[in-house]
Amino acid sequence: MQNNKQTKRQRIVDKIYHEVAISIIVTLFFAILVGGIVYYQVNQGRIYIENAEISAPVILLKPQNFGVLDHVFVRAGDSVSINDVVAKVDGESIKAGTEGIISFANNVPGQYVSPQDTIVKMFNPAELRIIGRVEEDKGLVEIKPGQRVVFTVDAFDSKEYAGIVESVSPIARQSDIVFSISDKREEKQFDVNVKFIAGYPELKNGMSAKMWIYK
Repeated sequence: MQNNKQTKRQRIVDKIYHEVAISIIVTLFFAILVGGIVYYQVNQGRIYIENAEISAPVILLKPQNFGVLDHVFVRAGDSVSINDVVAKVDGESIKAGTEGIISFANNVPGQYVSPQDTIVKMFNPAELRIIGRVEEDKGLVEIKPGQRVVFTVDAFDSKEYAGIVESVSPIARQSDIVFSISDKREEKQFDVNVKFIAGYPELKNGMSAKMWIYK
């Protein structure tokens, strides 16, 4: 008699465990299903660009005439203001046309230079942009100026930054890849220029990044 009661009790316990297990499995299934749907919908509404970089136009400072490089007053990393003298060539003052940061200085006094020779390279931090490379078949036609952008920078892990699409290059990037007739057709890439919504002083020229453009 006692054994029958224990057997019956065990069956009830087993049934409860079975029902609970089924309930948990069903709940997990629907959670995964809903999560998958949400993930799909979110990603359908944005374009992911893996290859991006923080960059600013390079400003080249050159002499107007042939002459001997007398002196260079700056070095890489220095900050300059507009009209600061950065170098002299045969008495000619070479000035910064805008405020910015020096990225290169040809500090070799006594060297003979021409108007084609770059004495100093610099960039204006205000002109920093995040430039993404998107392949023509990966959503290029859906990218337009004014779209919202979220991007991350490799140096700062998962920290998110905000931006807005400023322009899309009308021509493809130059490629050094050579294709033969039998090779796979080359996938053209275009630059997408994104302006920061706010000032981010920690972002530096040349940093690698990733971006998501919202359609």
